[in-house]
Amino acid sequence: MRIRSLFPELEKDLQSFADVTTGILPSQDIEGLIKNGAIASSCPLSPEQIQPASIDLRLGPVAHRVRASFLPGKSASVAGKIEHLVMHDICISKPAVLEKGCVCIVPLLEELRLPKDLSGKANPKSTTGRLDIFTRLITDYGTEFERVPPGYKGKLYVEVVPRTFSILVSQGTTLNQLRFLRGNPTSSDKEHRDLDDSETLIFLRDDTRGAPIISDGVWISVDLEGLGDSFLVGYKAKRHTPLIDLARINYYDPSEFWDPILRPNERKLVLDPDDFYILVSREKIRIPPNYAAAMVAYDPSVGEFRIHYAGFFDPGFGYGSNDISGTRAVLEVRTHEVPFLIEDGQAVGRLLYERLLAKPTRLYGSSIGSSYQSQGLALSKQFKQVDPAKWVPRVDAA
Repeated sequence: MRIRSLFPELEKDLQSFADVTTGILPSQDIEGLIKNGAIASSCPLSPEQIQPASIDLRLGPVAHRVRASFLPGKSASVAGKIEHLVMHDICISKPAVLEKGCVCIVPLLEELRLPKDLSGKANPKSTTGRLDIFTRLITDYGTEFERVPPGYKGKLYVEVVPRTFSILVSQGTTLNQLRFLRGNPTSSDKEHRDLDDSETLIFLRDDTRGAPIISDGVWISVDLEGLGDSFLVGYKAKRHTPLIDLARINYYDPSEFWDPILRPNERKLVLDPDDFYILVSREKIRIPPNYAAAMVAYDPSVGEFRIHYAGFFDPGFGYGSNDISGTRAVLEVRTHEVPFLIEDGQAVGRLLYERLLAKPTRLYGSSIGSSYQSQGLALSKQFKQVDPAKWVPRVDAA
């Protein structure tokens, strides 16, 4: 049976996926949503907002400082809840500071008028996660964070809590992203295995093919050995630092904000619940062009810690121009309540691959300004790149 495109002008793009009735919308279908008014904004949308399988969402001109995080529930709007919880408003039409530890609700510039068969799923952007900025999408009458119900018509809001660094933001800053889904796409372990057989999802240090552990997704592990000749295995955020202007790229000296974690003698690391860590996966992963992936951010089956705030992986991640044998996943790690010991090679999370309705016209990579295609252990793009050998002194890690 031939399926119809969401938009007739895009039907040709779906012909090679004629057996797909559910899936994630690719970039060209997101462009169609904008053209047809399903995504709208009082400020014109920029082509740079459209990613291979998502759209970047922009902060509006005001941030509401509130007493507590909340969900509006089935009987309330977000604006109604803000009215009862607001402490003061922060004008961010020009750059302004959002302070560490403060909860703000920011109306986004984008609004939605979705058809009945489309829903949405949101996540922080990679840079947002690497700066430990906790963000969650909220909708009117919503009962879940990060979810847009099918056929939603209304405004969008984002909860913003800088947890490690105070940040400077302004109207138009993008902290989170939204994927659109037709139906309820799921992936079985069989599909993951078939996909690995045809595409190779995991590569090892020497660029040879890896044998992935597949159980409710593709599992990845943490690297405490170090990359190449480097002894550097991670970073731990400092407690008291200057603020970070998110508009500044390749600007800040990492040593003002981060302590290095060098290879521990026993390849073990104790995570302190008061600290934020940047680590990296041992595996080099790939996302085929007709799939997107999401990492399970918190899985109590492997430990009481969260390993990834920004869990979306775009189509084409780890492919490049057919010249990249996978890319490591950067892990944003914060443990819960008690210290927790992790070891080199320990499984820490899993990737779920989901099919797109069509191959995107825009794939992850340098051609669309993607920042982390060939990353190893990488901080956010606001920091200067530094030779790992220059990190001194050694930090005791276990």
